[in-house]
Amino acid sequence: MSKSNKMIKVFIIGAILFTLCKQQVFSQSADTTHPAKGSIPAFLKGTFEDDYGIRYTITDSLWIQHPNAKYHIIDCDTSEQYLLVQNDKANKTDAGLFTRIDYMNFTGMEPFRWGFCLTIYNANTLEKAKSTTIADRKNPKVGCSGFPFSRMKKL
Repeated sequence: MSKSNKMIKVFIIGAILFTLCKQQVFSQSADTTHPAKGSIPAFLKGTFEDDYGIRYTITDSLWIQHPNAKYHIIDCDTSEQYLLVQNDKANKTDAGLFTRIDYMNFTGMEPFRWGFCLTIYNANTLEKAKSTTIADRKNPKVGCSGFPFSRMKKL
Protein backbone atom coordinates (compact mmCIF):
# COMPACT_ATOMS: atom_id res chain seq x y z
CA MET A 1 0.00 0.00 0.00
CA SER A 2 1.42 3.37 -0.98
CA LYS A 3 2.02 6.16 1.52
CA SER A 4 -0.79 8.29 0.02
CA ASN A 5 -3.26 5.37 0.26
CA LYS A 6 -2.31 4.88 3.94
CA MET A 7 -2.88 8.60 4.59
CA ILE A 8 -6.28 8.49 2.90
CA LYS A 9 -7.23 5.42 4.93
CA VAL A 10 -6.14 7.11 8.21
CA PHE A 11 -8.05 10.27 7.24
CA ILE A 12 -11.24 8.30 6.49
CA ILE A 13 -11.02 6.36 9.77
CA GLY A 14 -10.42 9.63 11.65
CA ALA A 15 -13.41 11.28 9.96
CA ILE A 16 -15.64 8.32 10.85
CA LEU A 17 -14.49 8.34 14.49
CA PHE A 18 -15.01 12.11 14.73
CA THR A 19 -18.54 11.78 13.31
CA LEU A 20 -19.43 8.98 15.72
CA CYS A 21 -18.08 10.91 18.72
CA LYS A 22 -19.92 14.07 17.64
CA GLN A 23 -23.20 12.15 17.35
CA GLN A 24 -22.68 10.63 20.79
CA VAL A 25 -22.15 14.04 22.40
CA PHE A 26 -25.03 15.87 20.71
CA SER A 27 -27.60 13.05 20.57
CA GLN A 28 -27.31 11.53 24.01
CA SER A 29 -29.65 8.61 24.35
CA ALA A 30 -32.17 8.04 27.10
CA ASP A 31 -29.86 5.37 28.56
CA THR A 32 -27.36 8.02 29.68
CA THR A 33 -27.23 9.26 33.27
CA HIS A 34 -26.26 12.92 33.56
CA PRO A 35 -24.94 14.79 36.59
CA ALA A 36 -26.71 18.04 37.49
CA LYS A 37 -24.99 21.22 36.33
CA GLY A 38 -24.99 23.90 38.99
CA SER A 39 -27.72 25.05 41.28
CA ILE A 40 -31.35 25.82 40.52
CA PRO A 41 -32.90 29.12 41.74
CA ALA A 42 -33.72 29.13 45.46
CA PHE A 43 -37.44 29.76 44.90
CA LEU A 44 -37.73 26.42 43.03
CA LYS A 45 -36.30 24.42 45.95
CA GLY A 46 -38.48 22.93 48.66
CA THR A 47 -41.79 21.17 49.09
CA PHE A 48 -44.75 22.49 47.10
CA GLU A 49 -48.34 21.80 46.15
CA ASP A 50 -49.79 22.77 42.80
CA ASP A 51 -53.27 24.08 42.13
CA TYR A 52 -54.42 20.50 41.41
CA GLY A 53 -53.39 19.29 44.89
CA ILE A 54 -50.30 17.38 43.68
CA ARG A 55 -47.24 17.59 45.95
CA TYR A 56 -43.64 18.06 44.82
CA THR A 57 -40.21 18.03 46.40
CA ILE A 58 -37.47 19.82 44.44
CA THR A 59 -33.72 19.93 45.12
CA ASP A 60 -30.70 20.89 43.00
CA SER A 61 -30.56 17.37 41.59
CA LEU A 62 -34.08 15.91 41.81
CA TRP A 63 -37.68 16.90 41.00
CA ILE A 64 -40.18 14.55 42.65
CA GLN A 65 -43.86 14.57 41.77
CA HIS A 66 -45.37 12.62 44.65
CA PRO A 67 -46.06 9.89 45.18
CA ASN A 68 -43.61 8.24 42.79
CA ALA A 69 -42.52 10.17 39.66
CA LYS A 70 -38.88 11.29 39.77
CA TYR A 71 -36.93 13.49 37.38
CA HIS A 72 -33.14 13.90 37.60
CA ILE A 73 -32.12 17.52 36.98
CA ILE A 74 -29.40 17.76 34.35
CA ASP A 75 -29.26 21.48 33.64
CA CYS A 76 -30.95 24.74 34.59
CA ASP A 77 -30.99 27.75 32.27
CA THR A 78 -31.94 30.66 34.53
CA SER A 79 -31.95 33.25 31.73
CA GLU A 80 -34.40 31.23 29.61
CA GLN A 81 -36.13 29.81 32.73
CA TYR A 82 -36.16 26.09 32.06
CA LEU A 83 -34.84 22.84 33.49
CA LEU A 84 -33.66 19.84 31.50
CA VAL A 85 -34.32 16.59 33.34
CA GLN A 86 -34.12 12.87 32.73
CA ASN A 87 -37.14 10.84 33.73
CA ASP A 88 -36.24 8.21 36.31
CA LYS A 89 -35.91 4.69 34.93
CA ALA A 90 -38.47 3.49 37.51
CA ASN A 91 -41.18 5.98 36.38
CA LYS A 92 -44.32 4.19 35.14
CA THR A 93 -44.47 6.34 31.99
CA ASP A 94 -41.72 7.70 29.75
CA ALA A 95 -39.00 6.06 31.89
CA GLY A 96 -35.46 7.12 31.00
CA LEU A 97 -36.59 9.76 28.49
CA PHE A 98 -35.96 13.51 28.72
CA THR A 99 -38.20 16.37 29.82
CA ARG A 100 -38.02 20.15 29.49
CA ILE A 101 -39.69 22.02 32.35
CA ASP A 102 -40.30 25.72 31.64
CA TYR A 103 -41.00 27.84 34.72
CA MET A 104 -42.04 31.40 35.50
CA ASN A 105 -42.69 33.69 38.48
CA PHE A 106 -46.17 34.98 39.30
CA THR A 107 -47.23 38.21 40.99
CA GLY A 108 -50.64 38.86 42.45
CA MET A 109 -51.56 35.14 42.61
CA GLU A 110 -50.65 34.40 46.23
CA PRO A 111 -50.20 31.82 47.61
CA PHE A 112 -48.98 30.70 44.17
CA ARG A 113 -45.61 32.36 43.50
CA TRP A 114 -44.43 30.44 40.44
CA GLY A 115 -45.60 27.91 37.90
CA PHE A 116 -44.26 25.33 35.51
CA CYS A 117 -45.02 23.63 32.22
CA LEU A 118 -43.83 20.21 31.08
CA THR A 119 -43.06 21.54 27.62
CA ILE A 120 -41.99 18.07 26.46
CA TYR A 121 -41.88 15.01 28.68
CA ASN A 122 -40.93 12.20 26.31
CA ALA A 123 -37.96 13.36 24.23
CA ASN A 124 -35.61 10.59 23.06
CA THR A 125 -32.56 12.85 23.39
CA LEU A 126 -31.48 15.68 25.63
CA GLU A 127 -30.97 17.88 22.56
CA LYS A 128 -34.57 17.31 21.43
CA ALA A 129 -35.86 18.32 24.88
CA LYS A 130 -33.67 21.42 24.88
CA SER A 131 -34.71 22.55 21.39
CA THR A 132 -38.45 22.03 21.86
CA THR A 133 -40.49 25.21 21.33
CA ILE A 134 -40.74 27.02 24.63
CA ALA A 135 -43.93 27.54 26.60
CA ASP A 136 -45.76 30.86 26.16
CA ARG A 137 -45.11 32.82 29.36
CA LYS A 138 -47.07 35.82 28.07
CA ASN A 139 -50.24 33.69 28.25
CA PRO A 140 -49.78 31.40 31.28
CA LYS A 141 -53.47 30.40 31.29
CA VAL A 142 -53.04 28.62 27.93
CA GLY A 143 -49.27 28.84 27.34
CA CYS A 144 -48.51 25.22 28.11
CA SER A 145 -49.63 23.61 24.83
CA GLY A 146 -53.13 25.01 25.30
CA PHE A 147 -53.23 24.32 29.03
CA PRO A 148 -52.34 26.56 31.98
CA PHE A 149 -49.00 26.51 33.77
CA SER A 150 -49.30 24.48 36.99
CA ARG A 151 -49.17 27.04 39.80
CA MET A 152 -47.00 26.20 42.82
CA LYS A 153 -47.30 27.20 46.47
CA LYS A 154 -44.69 26.44 49.10
CA LEU A 155 -45.67 24.12 51.96
